[in-house]
Amino acid sequence: MKVFRPKQQTTKIILDDRFCKGCNLCVQVCPQKLFSQGEKRSRGGYRMPEVGHEKECSGCLLCEMTCPDLALTVLREKK
Repeated sequence: MKVFRPKQQTTKIILDDRFCKGCNLCVQVCPQKLFSQGEKRSRGGYRMPEVGHEKECSGCLLCEMTCPDLALTVLREKK
């Protein structure tokens, strides 16, 4: 599924290592496939996902809405 992203918008994805428990639901729901299993550990010792190609983010917020621990924030900014 390809999500339309207006060209006037940039996005920034913030993963909070205080809350992430490494469930990887964000990896599964992202239509742009931006997330992958990472090597970095959260404060709780869980392997956190990595964000790749953040510029390709459509800003759909599926990852943010799916995260059960509210560890993800997607900031959408107009250029």
